[in-house]
Amino acid sequence: MSENFFLDNPDLQLRLEQLDLREVLDLKEKGYSEADAYPTAPRNYADAKDDFRIVLGVLGEICGERVAPRAGEADEEGAHYDDGEVTYAAATLDAIAALRQAELFGAMLPREYGGLNLPESVYQMMVEVVARAESGLMTVYGLQEIASLVEEYGDPETKARVLPRFSRGEVSGAMVLTEADAGSDLGAVSTRATLDETTGQWRLNGVKRFITNGLADVSLVLARSEEGSTDARGLSMFLVERDDTVRIRRIENKLGIHASPTCEIQYTDTPAILIGKRRFGLMRYAMNLMNGARLAVAAQALGIAEAAYREADKYSRERVQFGKPIRVLPAVGRLLLSMKVDLEATRALLAETGRWVDLWKVYERALAEDGSEADPAIRARHKQAQVLAETLTPMVKYCATEMGNRVCYQAMQVHGGVGYMREFNIERLFRDVRVTNIYEGTSQLQVVAAIGKLLNRSLDPLLAEWQGAEYPADMAAENALLAELTGLFGEAVGALKALPERDRVDYYAVDLVEMAIWIVNGWLLLRDTTVAEQKKPVARAYVASIAPRVRSAAEVVLASDPVPLAAITVLLA
Repeated sequence: MSENFFLDNPDLQLRLEQLDLREVLDLKEKGYSEADAYPTAPRNYADAKDDFRIVLGVLGEICGERVAPRAGEADEEGAHYDDGEVTYAAATLDAIAALRQAELFGAMLPREYGGLNLPESVYQMMVEVVARAESGLMTVYGLQEIASLVEEYGDPETKARVLPRFSRGEVSGAMVLTEADAGSDLGAVSTRATLDETTGQWRLNGVKRFITNGLADVSLVLARSEEGSTDARGLSMFLVERDDTVRIRRIENKLGIHASPTCEIQYTDTPAILIGKRRFGLMRYAMNLMNGARLAVAAQALGIAEAAYREADKYSRERVQFGKPIRVLPAVGRLLLSMKVDLEATRALLAETGRWVDLWKVYERALAEDGSEADPAIRARHKQAQVLAETLTPMVKYCATEMGNRVCYQAMQVHGGVGYMREFNIERLFRDVRVTNIYEGTSQLQVVAAIGKLLNRSLDPLLAEWQGAEYPADMAAENALLAELTGLFGEAVGALKALPERDRVDYYAVDLVEMAIWIVNGWLLLRDTTVAEQKKPVARAYVASIAPRVRSAAEVVLASDPVPLAAITVLLA
């Protein structure tokens, strides 16, 4: 029996069907005017949605039939390092060849560069499917997204030379930001970019560390372009096409995602091309890259968690104890239920976040094209989309990666002792998922990114819209309970915002962010019950599970007790 990682996932199919991209595609497809120039371009919205199903179906088949069966092999062999040269495992090379043959690279690039012109929300579904098959491969495929920044801010000659190669799968990409002393604090980057005023050529000198897919042919490198600067305002973004001046000094010996090489890179007078404007490297371009990467890592964690849940579900059917399959035991059933409901809630949040990111992108481009002549309504819609995208992106990164770690833990518990053995896939998944709530910003940094927006009540209009909608009569109890919890969230926001001490706000920020995630997920699942009967038990289970947690978190935030914060000073001195 053939496996297709899209067609065997009814919830992922539902997410695609319910994803409303009409507004996005009207702008992205330029009124569906490209069909005459490009045979693959859709002629209308229904045509576009059919295209998305076909792309996901093809990818699902490749991942189910060709990638997943060799995932253990890719992990066992891992990436190779030999005197400055890095090569992928044989299984990874085979997977890349399959994706290239299917013409699935360049997913979000415009058709003029050979891309598929897919929206972000659909691309993240593709990332989930790839990560479910082999999470190390996801970093190779997911980092194709750097091409989108080149397309948006690169010069015409660079775009014409580089982007078609991305679409053909001829080059791989890397996002080169971090250094030994500049991880979370990217403003401390010290790699230097020097301009030869005579030739107009930029050259880079410095060392970068913890670079995912650092063997890439094309990289975007954050470097200090302004002599004498010491902060973020002195940083610019550069495109580097790898040559002999780029030396990989080592690859890291990691806990998981062994198929993905994590590199330390040295640049010695390396030719580079400025992307966009000087001094905007961190605050605009790196943040743009990281926001996209945070969505991709959320999708990666979701894909790994989906694989882990399926391993646990399968094992719980086959493993017999006390004369019955262990899945019928309440303790095991509770684990499986928690995994399934969390997966579906997170997938809903990722799709909703992707939609707002898509809206932000298309209106950003519309404003850039129209300039000062832009319609005020377009400006207002752009602002709304930007605020929600910037709020939901760190929330979904936090939610998905914490959920992924939790689900893999629960899946190993279902397996018991055998899950700890390398013969079982859950051991690999347990290792692979651990990095997701570390890289592209730890969970703690996602809280920092989200809390300011939440305190400014950025979610209030969305929550009000959902609270005012119509829901099935048999979901009235869940509707009323969510309304009560939403009110508690509003009180907690007010209480935390009123605190005069910033340290106390920061200490209790995680409680408020978690409340926001639970409540948003609850409304999204309740919304699903209006279109899918099978979502009713999911929504009921989820809302029942979050109610005591929201109440408890609200109590914590409303109290904002200073004692634990004071204890840090005393106990950790």
